[in-house]
Amino acid sequence: MSSRRPEIARSELLAECCQLERVYSQGALEVTALGGVDLSIQHGEYLAIMGTSGSGKSTLMNILGCLDRPTRGEYLLTGRHVEGMEDDELSSLRGRTIGFVFQTFNLLPRLDAVDNAALPLIYAGVPVKERRARALEVLEQVGLADRSSHRPNELSGGQRQRVAIARALINRPELLLADEPTGNLDSKTSEEVMELLDELHRGGTTVVIVTHEEEIARHCARRLVMRDGHVVSDDVVRPGSLG
Repeated sequence: MSSRRPEIARSELLAECCQLERVYSQGALEVTALGGVDLSIQHGEYLAIMGTSGSGKSTLMNILGCLDRPTRGEYLLTGRHVEGMEDDELSSLRGRTIGFVFQTFNLLPRLDAVDNAALPLIYAGVPVKERRARALEVLEQVGLADRSSHRPNELSGGQRQRVAIARALINRPELLLADEPTGNLDSKTSEEVMELLDELHRGGTTVVIVTHEEEIARHCARRLVMRDGHVVSDDVVRPGSLG
């Protein structure tokens, strides 16, 4: 049995969307991917964004992750308005605040697990010694310390996703966004990856998962369901387990 989403004090908010719209032009046609979405995410939440293909869930995740901008509406992340930021300011905020996990892992085949996990620090110009130490730390956190020198083709699908999660954690993000994180994994490995995300949430990380799978969404304390660019339900399914 689910309960309605309780009111949240503004001081507890990590992210807030107000009447978000995203419209794409396709020749002379305009396609509305998001049609006025309101959403608040508090620190320490575990949220599933659900919906069928074309529902708008991936578009919403891209905006939450500062990978795209809304056509209209407001998006505040850590209290800052995102929609009007310059590209370099947006990139800086994204790098400091958000970690991403994707269905396809997005690992570089020529790099071992340490260097794949350290990629965000390489781009940020962090010295080799520091970034290696931090990469080994997050690989240990996800249970892959003994595979640190292995390249992606020497790892199982579940291990590759763990490296991807380690990479997402290396900047100690406030928000972890996972887009269909188990889509390329078998059921047993999917459960192992979800248990890791459960553990990260229990440790205080705010986790948002985009999924169409009920088995994945059941791990989350809150479920938001989208259809045709609109939120059709937003329910707390495990009261008391949001943070």
